[in-house]
Amino acid sequence: MKLNTMGKVNVEIELENAGDRELYLRNFIPENQIRSAKIRILADSGAVMLVLPQDLVEELGLREKRKVVVTYAEGRKEERPVAGVVTVRIGNRSTEDNCVVGPPNSTPLLGQVILEKLDLLVDCKDQKLVPRPESPFLPLLDLL
Repeated sequence: MKLNTMGKVNVEIELENAGDRELYLRNFIPENQIRSAKIRILADSGAVMLVLPQDLVEELGLREKRKVVVTYAEGRKEERPVAGVVTVRIGNRSTEDNCVVGPPNSTPLLGQVILEKLDLLVDCKDQKLVPRPESPFLPLLDLL
């Protein structure tokens, strides 16, 4: 079976404030105070980074770290904040990263960085994310 490695599908993911999880592990806050969300997100292998709308970033309590200039599909450029750290969980795989903060209520995007870190491919035919055949159980990361 050949999978299309360029494409877009909507998937459900879990997000969590990584700093809150650390505070819980250090017994500073109870587990029920870890800010988290389950969302539907557009997994787009043509996008680079994770993009979350401003209202969701605020709900998760993610802090702004820096600014970047982003280029939209139609070629327009805009300065946007980067916030983090957020844990992204898809099935039994998870990773931590920062996100570009999109406008309020914008479409969240799961870009190539997270897909690579989790070693997942976009399966457009079945509209889901799947592990690469070489790594069915855990991500296989190249360290070269």
